[in-house]
Amino acid sequence: MSTRKKSDNRLVYSTDGGRLCPQCLRPVFNCVCGDSKPNATGDGIVRLHRETKGRGGKAVTVIKGLPIAGDALKALAKQLKKKCGVGGALKGHEIEIQGDQREFLKGELESLGYSVKISGG
Repeated sequence: MSTRKKSDNRLVYSTDGGRLCPQCLRPVFNCVCGDSKPNATGDGIVRLHRETKGRGGKAVTVIKGLPIAGDALKALAKQLKKKCGVGGALKGHEIEIQGDQREFLKGELESLGYSVKISGG
């Protein structure tokens, strides 16, 4: 005899649509909650990391902890890349800017009203 409660039995896969989103219970390809939902804000501090791992020794500045998502995050990434005059990428909820741009980005993000800390190597 199973000791599970009825509330533990929720649908995670359907033969009609495949894997289901755990939040909106729609097929993953039709999920409406993922893109518009802001990522977890954590402690409300934006952190700037310098990383070189897996990039052939070249440094990038990674911006983590921004409380925005979707198109607003994409627009902010474009604006920051333009101000720095370098390339970059948006990966998940993190912005990567080429080069060690931490000091410059700290000033820019603080002028936009974010609380910023420089962390990492």
